[in-house]
Amino acid sequence: MNPEIVGSIAAFLTTVAYIPQVHRVLKHKHTKSISLGMYIMITSGLAAWALYGYMIESPSMLWANGLTFFMALTILIMKIKHG
Repeated sequence: MNPEIVGSIAAFLTTVAYIPQVHRVLKHKHTKSISLGMYIMITSGLAAWALYGYMIESPSMLWANGLTFFMALTILIMKIKHG
């Protein structure tokens, strides 16, 4: 099996997993139970993974981490804004 196919499946699943949390945070604006430190680290890590995916020319790594970065960034911004 092509490694890029496996990567694409994994990328799809881990990216889609963020959608319910983003939806809930945007709908309820409740972020009290979300760790600020964790979202700072995960957002930074996702940006680094997206850059790495770009550097090694891995489409699945780039798009998955890029999309997930923006979803995590949305939650991070809401956490900073709403505590």
